[in-house]
Amino acid sequence: MFRAMRRSRQQLSEEETLRILEEGQTGVLGVCGDDGYPYTVPVNYVFQAGKIFIHGAKSGHRMDAIRRCPKVSFCVIAEDRVVQEELTAYFRSVVAFGRARVLEEEEEIRQAAMLLGLKYNSDRALVEREIRKEIRALGCVEITVEHMAGKEAIELVRMRRSPDGGSLAQ
Repeated sequence: MFRAMRRSRQQLSEEETLRILEEGQTGVLGVCGDDGYPYTVPVNYVFQAGKIFIHGAKSGHRMDAIRRCPKVSFCVIAEDRVVQEELTAYFRSVVAFGRARVLEEEEEIRQAAMLLGLKYNSDRALVEREIRKEIRALGCVEITVEHMAGKEAIELVRMRRSPDGGSLAQ
């Protein structure tokens, strides 16, 4: 169903892939937008137990697109370092595919919002106050991940595999 990575030597392990999803701050959500055009939007998120949770307004382009077609992609970039002298970029990223569901029940919205809030601010009382204040306007989405793959630049692969673990020998 999902394609195998063409450059399989650059594929990250499942452990590394999960770490990127768990530690990332911002992801890019891709949905099937209006008139069949892809629509992507950067979002804060939390990843837990094979699910990605995001929040935003209850209505808008993103929510309409998810209700119309729940298939989504989600990308997190962990590293993106341009190396000018090599005319390349050293990157490490993850792309996940899954099915999104707009959360409808207040309790599931509250739980998702709590996970999100505590990822970005450890003050539980503050997070709870903000959720109580915003719950009526808050829209949350749960993405069940069906497939994911992490990839890194070939230069990073070579560095990790080199005997000195350092720079590339030319």
